[in-house]
Amino acid sequence: MRRDRLLVASTLAFFLAVDIYFVLLPRLRDRYLLPGDRCPMRGAALPSGSASGDEWPGGEEGWRGARWLRLDRLFAHPLYNMKLPEMSDAEVLLQHSELMEYYRRKLARWERQQRHYSDAAAAANLSLPQQPATFDPEASWLKFHLGINRYALYTRDDPGIARLLQDMRSSVIISADYTQDEKALKGVCDCSQVVKPSGHHLKLALKFKDFGKSMFKPMRQERNEQTPEDVFYFVDFQRHNAEIAAFHLDRVLDFRRVPPVIGRLVNVSGEILHVTRNEELKSVFFTSPANNTCFFAKCLYVCKTEYAVCGHPDLLEGSMSAYLPGLSIAPRISIPNPWIRSYTFTGKEEWEVNPFYCDTIRRLYPYNSGNRLLNIIDMAIFDFLTGNMDRHHYEIFTKFGDAGFLLHFDNARGFGRHSHDELSILAPLTQCCTIKRSTLLRLHLLTRPDLRLSEVMRESLDGDPLRPVLTEPHLLALDRRLEKILRAVQRCVRKLGERQVVVADFVEVPDDPATRSPQPPLPPEPRSR
Repeated sequence: MRRDRLLVASTLAFFLAVDIYFVLLPRLRDRYLLPGDRCPMRGAALPSGSASGDEWPGGEEGWRGARWLRLDRLFAHPLYNMKLPEMSDAEVLLQHSELMEYYRRKLARWERQQRHYSDAAAAANLSLPQQPATFDPEASWLKFHLGINRYALYTRDDPGIARLLQDMRSSVIISADYTQDEKALKGVCDCSQVVKPSGHHLKLALKFKDFGKSMFKPMRQERNEQTPEDVFYFVDFQRHNAEIAAFHLDRVLDFRRVPPVIGRLVNVSGEILHVTRNEELKSVFFTSPANNTCFFAKCLYVCKTEYAVCGHPDLLEGSMSAYLPGLSIAPRISIPNPWIRSYTFTGKEEWEVNPFYCDTIRRLYPYNSGNRLLNIIDMAIFDFLTGNMDRHHYEIFTKFGDAGFLLHFDNARGFGRHSHDELSILAPLTQCCTIKRSTLLRLHLLTRPDLRLSEVMRESLDGDPLRPVLTEPHLLALDRRLEKILRAVQRCVRKLGERQVVVADFVEVPDDPATRSPQPPLPPEPRSR
């Protein structure tokens, strides 16, 4: 009898110790600064304006220590420290005076609207919460807009990006509304004719107290869930964590063509429902049987409450993407991707059946000169790494014309299946057999054991409040896909020669042994049975 009691007591003590070590202790580390925690700031809100809050790994004042060893080493490499040529006013998107005047006018219009709402509410004997906005010429989002040039959205060492990310994470939200593209679809969507309602465009425009603006995409899918293999790419979910991871990958690749994105927990009642003036947006909120606050898109791509997203009970995680300058001051045009996919169940585009399709594209403007085709291939490499098959259009700033870069917008359909590599995404690379030298050298650099892409991404993503952003299989898939990209380039070089495949772009490649051609050979390709 005593032995049985001892056995039971020992078993209970064992399970208690396991529960403390694996469950309770990690939660305490997230909430308090316990000894042994590898990052003292993890889980703690960084005060706006503090030194730590304005730092960003890899920048001049990056978070030092073991946490950012690989990122610091990567961003200190000569390939990430090439100097841009001196830029004229024509190569900078916006001038300070015109941007300040533009947003002062917008703020004045916003204040008039608020007074109109207040007067209407007073006439109806209703009380509305006051939503004052202030215009700060030093606001991080304004600095971001002023830093856009014809080469990238921001410079490699721009300290303002860290501040912008922190502001999007913690700033007070004073307004919520549908995005402009959703408003444009209003009245066009016929719910009876939607192939599969799945809430693809469930996203909101949130305005902050400093008049900054962010696009919020709520969590629709758990991180450990994969897109079923029978689901078409054009009806797949949009994933908030894919937007976050795409921004970090874009920065690691040194493209800098994705607007800054950070994760945030949003109170859907207090920070959306109670601050919106849009009655249609208010009408799609409801309380679920589990007493959670939910909302859904109204007759855009989804028309039923079963496709809603819900807080727990009010908190909902999502991605916050920085808005670019307004179209009236910084016009952009949307151009169909030459390698656009067929958005039908049975159709195929010409590039899917014609292996010589690139020969036709090379003869067409604007792909017959300049960097446009090379930028398309950069975009294809980026999309292949994320697994995004939904790149039907790309956008450019009209001011920069053919010399500008491509914006890598809308990455939420990436990172859906870690177990599958969609090689057709690489069609621009494999059919045209050309690549920028700087892109190729950075890809090779990210295969080094001390700078492996998955490890660098793990470090970078660990700085996001919603960590872990990607599961381990998705991180490992990055290394596997990177190897396949380099194999594709290797086949092109064997076929056409390095001089014809690898194109020197505008940057001067530094004389560094780690980046000097020829590159170390890849392992032999696995043979198919």
